[in-house]
Amino acid sequence: MKHKPNETKKPKTPWPTKDAMEQVYAMKLWGDNKSDFYSGSGSHHPEITSPYLDALIPFLTSFKNPLVVCDLGCGDFNIGKELVKHTKEYIGVDIVTNLITHNKTHFKADNLEFKCLDIALDPLPSGDCALLRQVLQHLSNTEIQSIISKLAQYKYVILTEHLPQGDFTPNKDIISGQGIRLKKQSGLNLLASPFHFKIKEEKQLVSTVLSNGKGVITTTLYTLF
Repeated sequence: MKHKPNETKKPKTPWPTKDAMEQVYAMKLWGDNKSDFYSGSGSHHPEITSPYLDALIPFLTSFKNPLVVCDLGCGDFNIGKELVKHTKEYIGVDIVTNLITHNKTHFKADNLEFKCLDIALDPLPSGDCALLRQVLQHLSNTEIQSIISKLAQYKYVILTEHLPQGDFTPNKDIISGQGIRLKKQSGLNLLASPFHFKIKEEKQLVSTVLSNGKGVITTTLYTLF
């Protein structure tokens, strides 16, 4: 019997999220606006983006000393580009390598930096405020737990999630990728089991009921200890 030579296998990451998100952009699974990269209606539809910016800009400009903001899952930067000028430093983070390369080419400012990181696996950039805008909704509970464990370094965490309208069972687990918990009539509540996110204060900044009847986009400000 002949033995096959040993093959060097590429080590697998704990979760296939990077491959899944790269496929989302490559196959334009969130839509196509003729751009090389498109982060979907959540980053472009005025019904969603306008209330978000109307809530975020007054928060960011309320500080005498501007904040260092870490945008964890910055996507195509259609929203982030409107916030940069209101910060001391803005760090856009995404898991998709080509997307970060694209952003570095198309968006430039003295206080703007982009990093390609897997926020569940890699150390997070230091800063005052972390933005997680419709990011965790795509991730498994295990990945979310890993991310939560790193958020204590920030004073503020601003979380935006697509939730069912009305009562729902929170935090049903999913496989990371294109879809979200809405298909399971669920959504994230970081304060509930299994996460039990420890915070000092919670404040809802904005909640938008979608005109298509497909749930609510809610942005919550958490102040940490």
